[in-house]
Amino acid sequence: MDLELSTILLLCLAFFIAGFIDSIAGGGGLITLPSLLFAGVPPQFALGTNKLASTFGTGTAVFNFVRSKKVNWKVIAFGIAFSLIGSFIGSKTVLVLNQEIVGKVIIFMLPLGVVATLIPRKGIVSGAELTKRDFYFKIPIICTIIGFYDGFFGPGTGSFLTLAFFFFTKMRLIDSTANAKVFNLMSNVGGLTAFIIGGKVLFLLALPIAIANMAGNFLGSRLAIKRGEGVIRGFLIFAFIMLLASLIWKYYL
Repeated sequence: MDLELSTILLLCLAFFIAGFIDSIAGGGGLITLPSLLFAGVPPQFALGTNKLASTFGTGTAVFNFVRSKKVNWKVIAFGIAFSLIGSFIGSKTVLVLNQEIVGKVIIFMLPLGVVATLIPRKGIVSGAELTKRDFYFKIPIICTIIGFYDGFFGPGTGSFLTLAFFFFTKMRLIDSTANAKVFNLMSNVGGLTAFIIGGKVLFLLALPIAIANMAGNFLGSRLAIKRGEGVIRGFLIFAFIMLLASLIWKYYL
């Protein structure tokens, strides 16, 4: 399909802003996916094209976190396959199941996530102090469920992963964010593979918006590393509010 240059430039701006937010707290898909739909991209192609751009963008954020030694590779090893498989299955399912039901369930989950993030927590441990139960049970389940969601729909995946690691394994927020980015990248790859096989990616459009998304992710992840947990918490709550408002508008209005 053909888009005007002005439309492509506006999409690039949207993907830059989304990448900045997504690298810190997740939720960038709340900007990117609707912007593609508003530009007239058919829904299935919007999902596939968005997945390609977000894969490159998330990869940029992962590069920053890895370079700053914020990623726990033992955590990644126990969840990477589950993220890939879960996302691939989710993307293959998206053309079969009714997304309306999924969206309505998420709307009820989000306020609980916000409350859980605001509650003061004690005894938060580093990734090196996680238990065998965390490695063999909690991490695989988290990666499978949220990986499936990422492939099935996508927006808010980074937020869900960050919150799940923070709340269920008691990782520090900066560790949760860094590890979540790696799993988010893997789930993007799994979902993207399914969309490419299905021929649902507009590669010529995906290239410029992917570059813009990478730039936003690079700057946002550097800010997260320098400013620490305070800025992450603020952006995390902001991302959840955006996600809640977007899904209410999509499924109820």
